[in-house]
Amino acid sequence: MSLLFDHFNAYAQRWPDEADTRHFIEFLGVGERAFVREHLEGHFTGSAWLVSADGERILLTHHRKLGRWLQLGGHADGDVDLSRVALREAEEESGLSGLSVEAEPFDLDRHRIPARGHEPEHWHYDVRYVVRAGASEDFEVSEESHALAWRSIRDIAEDPASDESLRRMAGKWLQRR
Repeated sequence: MSLLFDHFNAYAQRWPDEADTRHFIEFLGVGERAFVREHLEGHFTGSAWLVSADGERILLTHHRKLGRWLQLGGHADGDVDLSRVALREAEEESGLSGLSVEAEPFDLDRHRIPARGHEPEHWHYDVRYVVRAGASEDFEVSEESHALAWRSIRDIAEDPASDESLRRMAGKWLQRR
């Protein structure tokens, strides 16, 4: 977890205007419980900014439970290596192989998840990583999605109707290029 602490501090220096970063640093104080979904106050999740080989498109999921177009990702389920979580979720949710993940977080997003069934409302501390597609971009839709689609990163950045965090990540990606 000390590596995550270092990554979060480096992220805070790179993106000083993102006030939620301090919540991620503080939440590490919960310890390993913060990496399991049974921690009802909230928990860490790992997501993939899954970019095409040419770096121009991102693979999005029309999330089955939330009914919105989002990046791939999911619960840590006890794994404190959130880059590995992001890679695993990208592979499972897309059916793609030959993916690679960058070691440091690309984006941090803390958001409330509404109560559903026996699960109370809680926080997701979502740590997003750049995951790159390999030679094949032929995905398979998993049971967690209604659909998957490759979308232009530039179009997401310029579309005011896009999810706010997707627009933020698209902007960051375009700055890197």
